[in-house]
Amino acid sequence: MKRIILRSMIIGSLLASLPMTAFAKGSKQVDYVALGDSLAAGATPYHKLDKGYADFLVDRYEQSQYEITLDNYGVPGYRTTNIVSELLNPNNANYAELRNSIKNAELVTIDIGANDLLANLNTIRQNPSTAPAVLNTIAENLYLILSEIDKINPGIKVYVMGYYNPFPHLPKQEQAALLPLLDALNQTIEKVASANGDDFVPTAKVIKKYETLYVPNPNDIHLSLEGYKAVAKEFWKAIQEE
Repeated sequence: MKRIILRSMIIGSLLASLPMTAFAKGSKQVDYVALGDSLAAGATPYHKLDKGYADFLVDRYEQSQYEITLDNYGVPGYRTTNIVSELLNPNNANYAELRNSIKNAELVTIDIGANDLLANLNTIRQNPSTAPAVLNTIAENLYLILSEIDKINPGIKVYVMGYYNPFPHLPKQEQAALLPLLDALNQTIEKVASANGDDFVPTAKVIKKYETLYVPNPNDIHLSLEGYKAVAKEFWKAIQEE
């Protein structure tokens, strides 16, 4: 009996000396929902679908001994209105499935709003005074999305992505006219995320470091695999800070 007690004490002290995170991570199951546009979907600069930042974020979890499942609802070309419809319109084909995925998830990432802005870019160039109305509509739709996610699953963690410069190959003069609009979009997204208690994940600076590597095709705005890995790292850093 003494030997059994002694053995139990030794095992107990060994277990106590090990980091608890080793057990928490090893046994942790994460259900992850990715929402967004072509960046969530993994669109490449050469018109194919491959691994996007959501897939590389899954890799990060798996490397840290998590068990993770991904439901990726990213669709190239999506605007805020598309996700609003999926979440709020019972007649939408994805309504029930998406809401169920969110209800059972612990994590949501979302990138949305750039296509709304791009669709109005020519109008804004011709008449800059129209920009605030476009940004306000994006803000209203994004708030609808984020607040509805919280209604479906009040305990879920939501990370909202800021956008990088998609036009690094344009002449500097043209970029100078576009970058303030990009900054305004990111500020809008960050304010809405913050107002809803969600985390904003900036990507502009990290992509700018190697922008011709990360956005390699002068005729396309999408990231290379290296670019998506860099974005996934920014999400992972934000998640680790929680």
